[in-house]
Amino acid sequence: MATSPTVLAGASSAAPPDSSPASVAAPVEAKFPLIPLLIAVVVGVLVATLGVGGVVYYLVRTGRLSGREGSAHRTEIVIPAATHSMVLEPLLVNLADAGGSSYLRVAMTLRVADATEGKEAKPKEEKPKEDKENSGDVAAVRDTMLTVLGRQTADRLLASDGKEQLKAELKAALAEHNAGLKVMDVFFTDFLVQR
Repeated sequence: MATSPTVLAGASSAAPPDSSPASVAAPVEAKFPLIPLLIAVVVGVLVATLGVGGVVYYLVRTGRLSGREGSAHRTEIVIPAATHSMVLEPLLVNLADAGGSSYLRVAMTLRVADATEGKEAKPKEEKPKEDKENSGDVAAVRDTMLTVLGRQTADRLLASDGKEQLKAELKAALAEHNAGLKVMDVFFTDFLVQR
């Protein structure tokens, strides 16, 4: 005799209500493995904590996240060196081209680092003396500039990176010939090449 699942389900539900609890089957409780589950949760929390701690440590060390010692260190770095501008009068230089008819007219401004030795302690009465020294510096700088610029050719200056190469050469020559003058940057305010 074949029984269908609906017949079996109906037979068990048709049990008399006054039957004893021992005769009715108790629901089966599923036992979860509690100890392995607890170990997995603890290990997961530990791994997540170590991961977040590692990321925060990396960000603080690289300076992307300011920490207590990182911010104090940063304020030291952020303080700019005192500089002043040295404006040079326009220079007219014959270029080293084959025909000898090319020339360069250039005006420059140099950003120069101030001398740190007792800069604040100098009284105002020494200002004229500084101007005399400054004029000596300007003459030495102009001489160095004329020497470097006189070796250039028109094609080299008009190349796409010609001005940047010229700035690098000028800074190197100024550092070599004028050791007391620390040039931070060179700015061209006028630049004309005539062929």
